[in-house]
Amino acid sequence: MQRRPPAVARVIQRITRTARTHEQFEPGQLVLLWVSGGADSLCLLETMVRIRRLFRIRLAVFHLDHGLRDGSAADAAYVRRRAGVHGLEYHVAKPSGPPPRGASVERWAREERRTAAAAVAEAIGADRQALGHTMDDRAETVLLALVRGWGLDGLTGIEPVAGDLVRPLLDVRRAETVACCRALGLRPRVDVTNADTTFLRNALRHEALPALARATDRDVIGTIARTAELLRADAHLLDELAAGFAETVVTSTADGVLLDASALRDLAVPMASRVVRRAFADAGLVWTEKAIEAVLDLASGRPGRRVALPEGAGASRSRTHVVVQR
Repeated sequence: MQRRPPAVARVIQRITRTARTHEQFEPGQLVLLWVSGGADSLCLLETMVRIRRLFRIRLAVFHLDHGLRDGSAADAAYVRRRAGVHGLEYHVAKPSGPPPRGASVERWAREERRTAAAAVAEAIGADRQALGHTMDDRAETVLLALVRGWGLDGLTGIEPVAGDLVRPLLDVRRAETVACCRALGLRPRVDVTNADTTFLRNALRHEALPALARATDRDVIGTIARTAELLRADAHLLDELAAGFAETVVTSTADGVLLDASALRDLAVPMASRVVRRAFADAGLVWTEKAIEAVLDLASGRPGRRVALPEGAGASRSRTHVVVQR
């Protein structure tokens, strides 16, 4: 067997450890790899191919041709060729339409990719979808959460497992994915929009993080990622506690939820907020910080009051409960 280049072996060692630690794969599963053609996703493809027998999994490749810039069709063709080299089933999708006027292009592209990948995963019976997010992405997300005020859950960064989404590269640095591709003689596709610092994430990546590293003379990406991992454990514990309280506070209905006002008032506000947020999510309701605050205010107030919630939902105060309806 040909000896693997050290840069490739290092990445394989780390993603193997990450996958085992977080139980990302089970034998027999079909895993859909999101591959844009950039260094991170290309490294994901090449290393997952090399460990698929170890985990006894099958692989397929997904690519979204977003059509936002010249060269996007060439990116799709490149990914198709790499999938073909390894004999993998390849699926390409296009957005349902152009970005809405005034919308965040980044957010639009992310949602289009997620929706299209989910449709492909369902069509082919994929059990997992693997994304190429790295440790650098996790650190950037933590800074993004700080800038935007996302709170504790935002500061946990990117989850290694979220439903059927898994991220095997979370313990791998971006420089290592580039080195891995170079060692294999590959030329990843380059998305020039990733250098545009008018996008907040790019500004954090190219300006804020390097400035922090220079100012502190330390590896801030590694330390931020470790902090995110510690906060993730705290957030998960709080979620477990909130789930326990929800059993006595929340009752599901045909068109929403009932929240016991007295029981909700007895909880500390941070925990009460988590219970309400969980209730909204379980009922398929859109929640915002203002919506959560409105429900807590109803629980503390007098019966008969009503408030409007996002997407046409509403909440009212009965004698004993806060009634939330779609």
